[in-house]
Amino acid sequence: MRKNTFLTIFILAAIILSVLPFVTTFNELLTRIAENTRFYQLIETYLVPWEVKLIGVLFLPFNFRFVAIPGGMMINDTYVRLSWNCLGWQGFLLFAITLWGGLQGNYSKLSKVEAIVIGILGTFLINLARIAFTSLLAVRRSQLFALLFHDYFAAFVFIIWLIIYWTFVYQFVLKEV
Repeated sequence: MRKNTFLTIFILAAIILSVLPFVTTFNELLTRIAENTRFYQLIETYLVPWEVKLIGVLFLPFNFRFVAIPGGMMINDTYVRLSWNCLGWQGFLLFAITLWGGLQGNYSKLSKVEAIVIGILGTFLINLARIAFTSLLAVRRSQLFALLFHDYFAAFVFIIWLIIYWTFVYQFVLKEV
């Protein structure tokens, strides 16, 4: 089962890398379509502002001027837009797919629950760190560099997270019955 989980991750990585240029190209169109749904409006109204404030907490130790504003944030004098598409829903989807294969086996229910909780929290924290780092790139380097990281390199970061997560879970969390 462990080999199957890592095989799933590598297959997902191959799929991600092969469709990434297509998705990136049509991302704005997909965003415009999604903006007309009620689900989008709920995420933009409640989840995005909450995550923006969490990003602000991450910037506190670094003495940046940070202001949460509708649709994003101001860091020093740079506006950084944050939308539902930036929150990492793709990462949670990939995580859920790996759960389906990764938890197959004769593991205790408690260890499966522990693995799921660790994965959800870790995925959430990785997404916050990714958003904060992308925002930092926009402030310190350029909007273009931040956009390239957001659209391309962030996928690699998440794949690395999945490999580290499953290695940890198989070694220390999942207990066979």
